[in-house]
Amino acid sequence: MTAVFILIGVLLQLFMATTGIGVNYGMTADNLPPPSVVANFLKTQTIFDSVKLFDANPDVLRAFANTGISVSVTVGNGDIPGLTNTVTARRWVADHISPFHPQTKIKYICVGTEVLFSKNDDWINNLVPAMRSLHYALNKAGFQDIKVTSAHALNIFRRDTIPSLMRFMVGYDQSFFAPLLQFHQRTKSPFMVNPYPYFSPDITRRLNYALFKPNSGIYDKYTKKNYTNMFDSIMDSTYTAMKALGYGNVEIAIGETGWPTQGDATSPFATMENAISYNGHVIKEIVSGKGTPLMPNRTFETYMFALFNENQKPGPLVEKYWGMFNPDLTPIYDVGLLRRGQSAPTPATPAPSSSKNFCVPKVDVSNTQLQSNLDYACGQEGIDCTPIQPGGACYEPNTLRAHAAFAMNTYYRTKGESYFSCDFAGTGQITTVDPSK
Repeated sequence: MTAVFILIGVLLQLFMATTGIGVNYGMTADNLPPPSVVANFLKTQTIFDSVKLFDANPDVLRAFANTGISVSVTVGNGDIPGLTNTVTARRWVADHISPFHPQTKIKYICVGTEVLFSKNDDWINNLVPAMRSLHYALNKAGFQDIKVTSAHALNIFRRDTIPSLMRFMVGYDQSFFAPLLQFHQRTKSPFMVNPYPYFSPDITRRLNYALFKPNSGIYDKYTKKNYTNMFDSIMDSTYTAMKALGYGNVEIAIGETGWPTQGDATSPFATMENAISYNGHVIKEIVSGKGTPLMPNRTFETYMFALFNENQKPGPLVEKYWGMFNPDLTPIYDVGLLRRGQSAPTPATPAPSSSKNFCVPKVDVSNTQLQSNLDYACGQEGIDCTPIQPGGACYEPNTLRAHAAFAMNTYYRTKGESYFSCDFAGTGQITTVDPSK
């Protein structure tokens, strides 16, 4: 597998001159490097030529000035209704765009995030009017080079079916998607989707199909196309639904796609191996420009999710582990994202058991998180938790904190005693005090 992605890395360099790839830069974490360091790293050491933000953070926008890296900013869902007013939209552009562009190369304003998924009628009904107002405001400010779009989750279709039969949801096809796509066609902006095979309801049955691994595929008898991976199927389904409304000529951009590296017992497919397989193949496919069965040789502007793990993100543990780089800017795994001549660090080997460092839970960690850490660590290959089973040498004291500390420390030792192997979503800490004494 490593050799395959070294080859991918070489191929990516050959295609980067014509086809770029971007990354989502989320900052819901307390351990990330300063934006200026991130900007320099992306510019000098990676193949990324664009970033997408989940806000319009002025510190980040300043950091990317004069880097040549394109930046997309995002309007919060809650701001959508107010931005239907053109005066408010012009004020937003004056506050969030004018002070930075063109020194910072702002490319898109993404209005809201997955608004249909929110089921909030106020956001949904006002999305297209807000997009029109912001487009008007950009033109008035002289920023015709900045486009307006909005990223959509893939709950936008009627039902799961073969790509050639896919259609947008009844009730939203004509009232929502038709005017939205008309706006994109008129303004020459892309329709942005967030394809996540990881969240497919059929992931248990179709894991290999999602991961680009050998599988029987899905045959579309109407187009006589065979699909060997879920990503191509999702993209062609999107195209077919757009074409059915008369907008097959609108460009499609990928706002987010990725795969998590870890989670708790409820996320069995969130593993490093799966993340390498999915992200490595998607990056190869996007950058190669080969397109899909229904859109051959078509390129898709793509933003991988995500640059970093985010240890302060709410929700299930898996939400914190979508990153591809550590806070020290070393790759969590290598799928060819570093430029030629920039090599990934050698994976750490387990340190000797005589180490004086230990990984333990922080004092304020909840029982729920302790149990999640325990389940995660003991569920990983190579981690032996039998000593904390009844009758085991380390069963006593029989407390959740003691058992979680054993599991976390065992994981930490097995993974090479790096700082990151004791992170546990920000709930672990390294100490010189032996927890067993």
